[in-house]
Amino acid sequence: MSDAILHFAEELMSSWWIYLALWGFAALDGFFPAIPSETLVVTAGVFVAANGEPNLYAVISAAAVGAFVGDHVSYALGRGAGGRLLDRTRPGTKRHAAVLWARRALADRGGLVLVVARYVPGGRTAVTLTMGSVRYPLRKFSSFAAIAAVSWGLYCTLVGYIGGKAFEDNPLKGVILGIGLALAVTLIVEVVRHRLKKKWAQVEPEAELVKAGER
Repeated sequence: MSDAILHFAEELMSSWWIYLALWGFAALDGFFPAIPSETLVVTAGVFVAANGEPNLYAVISAAAVGAFVGDHVSYALGRGAGGRLLDRTRPGTKRHAAVLWARRALADRGGLVLVVARYVPGGRTAVTLTMGSVRYPLRKFSSFAAIAAVSWGLYCTLVGYIGGKAFEDNPLKGVILGIGLALAVTLIVEVVRHRLKKKWAQVEPEAELVKAGER
């Protein structure tokens, strides 16, 4: 059974279709998080190390471009439906105050939030939709989305490549190791993000009190 799976995977990875699949999965993952784009990119990295196919740079490029496109689709969806809903919020309401806070937070650290969210399951879609809905500047969004997409494509491919080098004679074990490494990094990022969120939650009220005192 494992030999059959391995043979099928080798045929897939040696076909030019793999680049289209990498691009498509990464793009769909931008607004449909159930798509396992990271797993596919890691697997491609494993086979690069084990068999020399597919091409390392093409894998990174296809994944990064797909992720970049997917982020912009999610941003457009948020800017469309989400933006209209936010524009209808009445001044003085809690929702209006939340919208103003979100816009300030994204203006202060929107780029960092977008890059970090790339490594948080489901976080990527939530952040890109929110950035679209609060009308985060498209030029700035595109710049940070490019950084996030390239770093993600490079990271996933190299994680798979490390797994493939560790088990050159058994790519399936390399895939398992690569996915395990990716999950470990994701867990670390999630812990750091959670701690930063708590820190920012404490800083925000203090900043508001300072501003109120200055008035």
